This record gives sequence, C-alpha cells and structure tokens, in this order.
Amino acid sequence: MSHHKSPPDKTQIAELEAYAGLDLEQVFVVTNERQANLAIDELTQVKLVGFDTESKPTFAKGQKSEGPHVLQFATSEKAFIFQAHVTESHPVIMELLKSATITKIGFGLGGDLSQISDRFGIRPNSIVDLDRSFRQLGYRNSIGAKTAIAMLFNRKLNKSKSVTTSNWAQRELSDRQLLYAANDAYAALQVYHALEASK
Repeated sequence: MSHHKSPPDKTQIAELEAYAGLDLEQVFVVTNERQANLAIDELTQVKLVGFDTESKPTFAKGQKSEGPHVLQFATSEKAFIFQAHVTESHPVIMELLKSATITKIGFGLGGDLSQISDRFGIRPNSIVDLDRSFRQLGYRNSIGAKTAIAMLFNRKLNKSKSVTTSNWAQRELSDRQLLYAANDAYAALQVYHALEASK
C-alpha cells in the first residue's frame, strides 16, 4: 500500500460530540482477592477485552517509572480496575496477562508491556496492539484512542491532560481517574469491534 492515510486533526476532533463510554456505575475497582477472582471469572467468559495500564508520570530525566500502577480490563458492559498496590490481586493480574484464551486489545502497548515485564516479570500472551491494525490499514503514524474513536465513531473521547498526568500510584483513585482508565480500555475494545466489522 503506497498511499498513506491521514487521520483527523486535533481541530476536527475538538468539534465532535463527546463519545459516550462507560459510566461510573460500570467501573469496578478490585480491592481484594475475592473481587479479583470475580473479575477473572467474568473476563474469562468474554474472551475479548479492552486493556490498558496507567503509571504515575516521571518528571525527572532518566527516572524510571515504577509502573504500571493501574491495569484495566474492559468488556462491552464494564471495566475492572486493578491497582498494583493491592498485592493480593497480583496472582489474578498475572493469570489475566498470561492467559492465552483472554485476548487483550489495546493501543500502543509497547511501553505498557515492557513495564509489565519489569514489574511482574512476565510477558503477556494474546495481546492485540491496535497500532498494528491501523498500520495494516495504511496509517503510518501511531493512532491513539482519541484519534481512532474520532475516525470510527465520529465522536470525541475526552482525555484531559490533568487526568493523564495525574498520580496513578495513589491508593484512592478519583472518579475522573477511574472513568479515564475504564474508557481507555473500553475504547480499545470498541475500536477493535468496529475494525473487524468493516473488514
């Protein structure tokens, strides 16, 4: 494919109507082992999940991130938010990541995966990186969640800088953080379905 397609630009995206993602009632924060087990039971049944991670930003040059601090898995109905400080959920996090039967779909997961390997010492299985899907469609540059939602749904995914760079390591995540994290993963799943449907 010789011609390269260009995605919509920031100005065009800014004018779109907001994308309706998941609501807070659909976002579940995993705080103990029992909840982790309920989450994996549900995610095992759906087989295809949106996936993303969030890490506390590092501002000093050469400072290594201690992330991921948050790992989120979304179905088309809800999102499960795992926080890395909840150590009793680690066995389930590892199982979800290593599971070959649960396909985890996300945007630009290269950085996420190297952090996962640093923090948990594993290489996740069954990962679909949407960057690759868009490259195969002729997009040269990396297409993020916001651009993809604009292209495929003609909607604007709200991503505020203040939430993106907020402290993801804090124990109690704010409602805005929870919605942001949930909808990053949810958007990946919806984009995957839209791409599959248009094949």
